[in-house]
Amino acid sequence: MFITKEVNADVEKASTFFDNLLDRIKSALPTLIFAVIVFIIGIVAVKIITKIISRFMKKSTVDNAAVAFLVSFIRVVLYTIVIVSALTLVGVPMSSIIALIGAAGLAVSLALQNYLSNLAGGFIILFSKPFKSGDMIEIDSTTGQIKSINILYTKMLTSDNKTVLIPNGKVADAKIINYSEMPTRRLDMTFDISYSNDFEKAKEIIQGITDRNKLVHKDPEPLIRLGAHKESALEIVVKLWVANDKYYELFYDMSEAVKREFDKHGIEIPYNQLDVHIQK
Repeated sequence: MFITKEVNADVEKASTFFDNLLDRIKSALPTLIFAVIVFIIGIVAVKIITKIISRFMKKSTVDNAAVAFLVSFIRVVLYTIVIVSALTLVGVPMSSIIALIGAAGLAVSLALQNYLSNLAGGFIILFSKPFKSGDMIEIDSTTGQIKSINILYTKMLTSDNKTVLIPNGKVADAKIINYSEMPTRRLDMTFDISYSNDFEKAKEIIQGITDRNKLVHKDPEPLIRLGAHKESALEIVVKLWVANDKYYELFYDMSEAVKREFDKHGIEIPYNQLDVHIQK
């Protein structure tokens, strides 16, 4: 009889607990549903807003390379706002949310130092503008065309069609050579001839080639001089100014034309050689 009373008391307690739990769920259910609806609508709204911002930026004066970075950053901020709003509707105190974000931020900052460095590097690139989309640049011996700046990486396309992703932190700290910022570029070349050849004749031949080539700028005028007395050759230095986008075309034109004209006029392009004198 005593055991039966204890069992009945436990059953009543359990029943009361579940009744209270159901009452709480029923009372909180509308709020939960509303929070879920707000969360879903917020996610959809973020996608729409980022698309609108992306289109607006592409039509504005903002460089295309920076659009991807700004859109990515704005997307992260908007998603954070949506999540915080949903948690607030559920009843989570704002002070708790802020404390949670602070603690998470500290943990993330310690665990992801490199990623935060890349994020900061992206802002540095964005505001200092060392290059823009489409520029041909060199970063740490890697040369390529800038395609975009994402939130963590800068994307480059090399001349042999390879995609290179460089962390923004390294880009911000690296030595950057921008080949596209100026409209013209100087092409420096050297041609070796034999000591037995007339270097003045060789200079005249090269001068004729530059005069006939329409890619060579006449102002500043080409420089063609004897540059060095090497072990096995005389070195002729050639410095030409050319439009930036015609740099490599002129380089190959000059290489081929000088070889043809030197062969035609008997100008020898020597290879390394060693004279050995034997004394008896």
